[in-house]
Amino acid sequence: MTQKISVSNLCDIAPLSAADITTILDRAAFFKTALSTKTVPQTLKDKVILTLFTENSTRTRNSFEMAVLRLGGKLMNWDEKISSAQKGETFSDTLRYLNGYQPDAVVMRHHEYNAPNYVAGIVDCPVINAGDSYREHPTQALLDAFTIKEAKGKIDGLTIAIVGDLAHSRVAGSDVPLLTKMGATIHLIAPENLQPRSVPEGVKIFSTLEDGLVGCDVIITLRIQKERMDASVIPNDTAYFHAYGLTLERLALAKPDVIVMHPGPMNRGVEIADEVADDPTHSVIFQQGANGVPVRMAVLDLLVGEST
Repeated sequence: MTQKISVSNLCDIAPLSAADITTILDRAAFFKTALSTKTVPQTLKDKVILTLFTENSTRTRNSFEMAVLRLGGKLMNWDEKISSAQKGETFSDTLRYLNGYQPDAVVMRHHEYNAPNYVAGIVDCPVINAGDSYREHPTQALLDAFTIKEAKGKIDGLTIAIVGDLAHSRVAGSDVPLLTKMGATIHLIAPENLQPRSVPEGVKIFSTLEDGLVGCDVIITLRIQKERMDASVIPNDTAYFHAYGLTLERLALAKPDVIVMHPGPMNRGVEIADEVADDPTHSVIFQQGANGVPVRMAVLDLLVGEST
């Protein structure tokens, strides 16, 4: 029988214990093997998962939908652009109507800060946060952890650099608490105007790649989220790449067996050079993306699935 986790929703990383995270990563490894051998248990059979995305998404939305379908579940989508929200219906009223249809889980991405916790207070099923505002993106952090563990065999004791727009990154907002909880040392690297407002105890912050990349086992690069900032913050992509772009030369500052990750979408020539993104020795970016399916299968299975 599948071991369960201690939470009924996945809106944030903080409520997850290290044991919960380990359970999710172990279940994801099980599903990755099951996908390769075509022996996936249909633990979402007869389950209907409601997807609710108010922001654009490629990797997250499609990997969640693939995860549901691989587990034998069905999908129902709420599309804000063609919904009664366009006629003036409030979001809370919409949720109450949708809750009456008795979905088995809600997977949501929303532009409002902390929206998943608000939704969890209204609906009668598990809520899974697929990214809210600039706050958190817990399943991205879980698939990042899964990818690191897969490549390095562990997380505990590693030094992990997160580079880029830290001020507006929900990925960093979940990566930092999860990876530190699992024993990693975190280097945050960004220009001063893109550094986070506060830094957790034990996390080191740097303003240059030359200082922050030394001795790192993993480098996670992040895109500049221009949609969340004033245009004057980063007026010139070329200047940003010159100062903070991850090039082969800068990659050499880290450990020889460093791996490079990126949650996507990548802006090549801005935060990362083509030669690094496509480097067959160091880049695990596309493997990282593919890992979104088994990791999200694990989350759905542990929160909603029939035990196997």
